[in-house]
Amino acid sequence: MQRVRVFVRTWLLSAAACAVLTALAFARLDVPIAREFWNAGRFLRPLNTAFGAAAVLSLESALALGLIIARLVRGHISRLSGTLAIACLASICTYGINDAVLKPCFGVAPPAAVMAGAAHGFDFLAGPGGYSFPSGHMALAASFAGVFMSLYRVSILPLSALLLLVALLLVVGDWHFVSDVIAGAFLGLSAGILAGEAWGMHSRPLAAADPRE
Repeated sequence: MQRVRVFVRTWLLSAAACAVLTALAFARLDVPIAREFWNAGRFLRPLNTAFGAAAVLSLESALALGLIIARLVRGHISRLSGTLAIACLASICTYGINDAVLKPCFGVAPPAAVMAGAAHGFDFLAGPGGYSFPSGHMALAASFAGVFMSLYRVSILPLSALLLLVALLLVVGDWHFVSDVIAGAFLGLSAGILAGEAWGMHSRPLAAADPRE
């Protein structure tokens, strides 16, 4: 119970800090930085074909399905394989909720639309469309990483560095504003760490009872 209270308290403080940073970035940094990198970003835009959401989600779905089948056939999989499956599923679910619920709820136009003259602001409950906030790519990557960060503490530093690189690429490549990336990272890490903690609580009794683990 004490651990749950600490987790909730830490999450609430992190959420408050994220809200402040997101608001400051939205008001002061988003458009100037997008304009600064607008011309340079065209060199990174071809990466969208290889690392677009559809490609990443397809890979994660295939990995998760393969590991689930292996679990059903063999009766067990390793702790690392189980973590990988949970990370893929958490990433897919987080992206789906963000894309179908949160983006239409906030209704923020992407950098390309803003550079073409659209207003950079919130159009709450705008309905279906191509929106930017929070970043789906960042939520997808951060939720995957969050599962491993929760269950393998040694991975925190290298995965944090990779997430920072992803964030920089998303901004420099003109896919997202800075505020999109901050909000997407918080959403993804929250979902990933929660999934990892839940899986850890579930798998520990199973590992203790199964000598093959």
